[in-house]
Amino acid sequence: MCGFYGHYRQGDNHFDPQQLERALQQLTPRGPDAEGRYQTNGLLLGHRRLKIMDLSDGSAQPMVDDTLGLAMVFNGAIYNYPALRQELSALGYTFHSDGDTEVLLKAFHAWGPQMLPRLNGMFALAIYNLADNSLFLARDRLGIKPLYLKPEAGGLRFASTLPALLGKGEKPALSAKGLDFYLNFHGVTPAPDTVLEGIEKLPPGYWQRFGSKGTERQCWWQPDFDHKPVLSEAQWLDKLAHSLRGAVKRRNLAAVDVGILLSGGLDSSLITALVSEVHPKVQTFSVGFEGAGGEEGDEFRYSDLIAQQFGTEHHRIRVDEDTLLKELLPAISAMSEPMVSHDCIGFYLLSRHVARHCKVVQSGQGADEVFAGYHWYPPMQDTSAPVDCYRQHFFDRSIQEMQETLLPPWQQGDFAGDFVKSHFAMPGATLAIDKALRQDSQVMLVDDPVKRVDNMTMAFGLEARVPFLDHELVELAASMPPHLKVPGGGKYLLRQLGYQLLPNAVIDRPKGYFPVPKLKYIQGQVLALVKDTLYSDRAKARGLFNPRYLDRLFSAPEKALTPLGGNKLWQLASLELWMQAHDL
Repeated sequence: MCGFYGHYRQGDNHFDPQQLERALQQLTPRGPDAEGRYQTNGLLLGHRRLKIMDLSDGSAQPMVDDTLGLAMVFNGAIYNYPALRQELSALGYTFHSDGDTEVLLKAFHAWGPQMLPRLNGMFALAIYNLADNSLFLARDRLGIKPLYLKPEAGGLRFASTLPALLGKGEKPALSAKGLDFYLNFHGVTPAPDTVLEGIEKLPPGYWQRFGSKGTERQCWWQPDFDHKPVLSEAQWLDKLAHSLRGAVKRRNLAAVDVGILLSGGLDSSLITALVSEVHPKVQTFSVGFEGAGGEEGDEFRYSDLIAQQFGTEHHRIRVDEDTLLKELLPAISAMSEPMVSHDCIGFYLLSRHVARHCKVVQSGQGADEVFAGYHWYPPMQDTSAPVDCYRQHFFDRSIQEMQETLLPPWQQGDFAGDFVKSHFAMPGATLAIDKALRQDSQVMLVDDPVKRVDNMTMAFGLEARVPFLDHELVELAASMPPHLKVPGGGKYLLRQLGYQLLPNAVIDRPKGYFPVPKLKYIQGQVLALVKDTLYSDRAKARGLFNPRYLDRLFSAPEKALTPLGGNKLWQLASLELWMQAHDL
């Protein structure tokens, strides 16, 4: 797990060394263990390394193989690299390191873009061909690892985080399209767009090549939701158990200790149970906050139950209001793009503590999007108007409220609504619920839960692995009929597996998450921060939000909630605080 920056130019070497220094400084938390640089005709690369697979300098990056004529930077983890290494060795390739980076480099030489379907893991990578000065970029199937792009005349810059692309004095404008997504689509701006003009991200499951013949972009992975094998429930359950066990086992591959982020919910508890089957000593970590608005701020009673059941070395982290306020701004600064979910601060503070004990954790992100765990999936089963149904249950604002929220210059279209219409119309998912599951797993998941965990864990050089996003498991889930997902509040078959492995109290509990009530029912010091932010001169000068709308929300801030339970005032303040943090 690492962070990288690159500058690709066709025909010249006009690189800004100070920009490389700024980018590497931004990326240092992602890779605190080592730094590397490389420059050749038409290319400048910088890399910050977190040592996980191979602790030796043999896997240092940028990795250059003059014999093969390739240079590479890579962020991620390839879990099946030992098998790929054996296959490549049989083809005559020799290896000088024990990690996955060299395997990727030689796999690309052997198979080109066709290496991508062979990979099981999470990755963003850049490979430069020294012979023809072409650049190849790729991102994993489900966008677990980020890759941002900034096209420019004669080339482009690319990096693992958006802030690493911001040069000195560069202040890209806020995108009206990105703003509409942020306020409507729960902070999610689908690739290739970002919240800023002129900065893109490579979509998940895509590769892109730049060279003298132009630019080519291709989708290399797309799950099929229409193929539904006819199997009994018992057969499906066996397949699920086998696939999830394999996904969890693969993600324990490391030369360092692997822990577990344990919320006490079904997903992280299942991971704990499966890891405990093969590792007698497991470290688990939970975080809790002060309550507010009649809502508890921790779920320790459930995480404690799982820790006791499996004899883990359990760590509780409790956060008081003063600590919450102190760490809000650093957590927002760690975001590649502004995010609205309250539990960003939970993952941020949890990651700080976990990083003192281990360098890798498994986390339960993705189970809800893959196995239909959210409240909007049951209504999607019977609807004859899937777009309207999805919008009603997921969108943060109606079209009318968007007009009330934004001042006229920023009201440029229903971008989020148009996106959902076009995505639902794509072939490969006929049922309305499958349209929603496909969109959520390939779009919402990527730019909310997964990005949240990547940004907050990597702020402390902590690698998070997500077994529920193993592509073999995701493909299996896509082929399952809805009646094995939706009943009983969602994740039906996953809960049946849970009954075999976990205490019933954890399975039958109300759906949970990392709750941060003081950011939901904003009051006290948090309310003061939000008011100061949104009524500040800098915020007013941007001319984004209608003052009358702000006044109305502030008249009852604890009631300014979205259908997903987020606070609209916190959403607006988070955007402004993120812009200020990056001097935009």
